[in-house]
Amino acid sequence: MPIAQVIDEAAVKVLKDKHLRVTPQRQIVLHYLMTHHNHPDVGTMFDELKPVHQGLSLATIYNTLNTLVETGIVIELENGDAGTHYDYFGRPHFHAVCQNCGKITDIFYDDFANLESAAVKQSGYMITEDHIELYGYCPDCQRKLGLTPDVK
Repeated sequence: MPIAQVIDEAAVKVLKDKHLRVTPQRQIVLHYLMTHHNHPDVGTMFDELKPVHQGLSLATIYNTLNTLVETGIVIELENGDAGTHYDYFGRPHFHAVCQNCGKITDIFYDDFANLESAAVKQSGYMITEDHIELYGYCPDCQRKLGLTPDVK
């Protein structure tokens, strides 16, 4: 069965803004990442997309993600499980990564744009990319590990 045509105006606009050819595969993968904040690995994406888009192969997802990462639309994340996870980076943010379960949480900070200019001013570096990760324990793991009182 062929890949279903996805019409997602936001995904189409992002692809066009980055001067990428708009293909159904790119729309499908980008739409998934824009609407899911689960920081999936390739296997998770394949498992969730395959039933709806039966013509979508694992290789196509890998190739599409590589293109999206190269253009800065998507970023790669490591969370300690030896896998690579992906995140749509349409709105700059950083991540909190749980050191126990590997959960990755988006952290949106209104002053994010000023972090880069502060780094340039302080270091003199020409910043070409940014990626900030904070490590600690998610609320669930804090409770499981007895790191905080159980709030009911």
